[in-house]
Amino acid sequence: MSRALGLVLGVAADAVVGDPRRGHPVAIFGSWAAAVERRLHADARTAGAAFTAVTLAPVLVGGVAIERLTRRHGFAHTLATAAVTWACLGARSLAHEGHVMADRLVAGDLDAAREQLPHLCGRSPEGLAADELGRATVESLAENTNDAVVSTLAWGVVAGIPGMAIHRAVNTLDAMVGYRNDRYARFGTASARFDDVLGWLPARLTGAVACAVAPLVGGDRRRAVTTMLRDAADHPSPNGGWCEAAWAGALGIRLGGANTYGSRIEVRGTLGDTDWPRPDGPAVRRAASLVTAVSVATTVLAAASATLTTRRSR
Repeated sequence: MSRALGLVLGVAADAVVGDPRRGHPVAIFGSWAAAVERRLHADARTAGAAFTAVTLAPVLVGGVAIERLTRRHGFAHTLATAAVTWACLGARSLAHEGHVMADRLVAGDLDAAREQLPHLCGRSPEGLAADELGRATVESLAENTNDAVVSTLAWGVVAGIPGMAIHRAVNTLDAMVGYRNDRYARFGTASARFDDVLGWLPARLTGAVACAVAPLVGGDRRRAVTTMLRDAADHPSPNGGWCEAAWAGALGIRLGGANTYGSRIEVRGTLGDTDWPRPDGPAVRRAASLVTAVSVATTVLAAASATLTTRRSR
């Protein structure tokens, strides 16, 4: 029961407190990973695998140690689980960034909207029109709901503190080195593949929950399911398509197209019907609200699953 209660308290802490401006555990891990990269980087997959193993080792050891030291003490285990859940979650920040972008698009302030986009994704914002800014935002909101919310809770249920910590660390590595460019095409392979594996089932859960709660943001549940099942495979990511297609169908908007990352252009398939509109400011606001709805629903599922697992193990 301490695991279930800890997950709920961690989500509540994220909703009330949000991310700290300084000293965030994820940022500290990122600094550690950057230091390791400077020593181990080479244009080889073996070097990338070594980098992944070295950076994750202290996270795994620390997570397992905390779980084992506290699991026989209910109060301590609850607090430890809550603290790690809070550190790994990003639900409040994600939804907030989406609402900020929606406000700027509604106001027609495209310069401010372009300045906002790097808070959400790594695409080049220069020259993007309002509909492309909206599309980039919704796609990022959908995919990051899996990365920063659902996967954290799912791995918390399955593997407790070390599960959440390792997932968040791997996802951070993917965000740092998981790029198909000259520097990381080989070096980042291990981190990117590991992130795909850890996010595989949670991504499908993210899509399913988004479909289920779509009516809470004025969306269509049946349309969301149909779009997700039809279009998820048109996305280059094995996981991202399930989230983005669910958001597209729930909101009745068209996602996908050409994305620019520095000097590289990536063309993705269309998610949603071709005659559906690109997301505007109000659609982005609904997409951000869907992040919150999915977060709440997944928290309930996680707490129930952890409770049921505890009862069965007795």
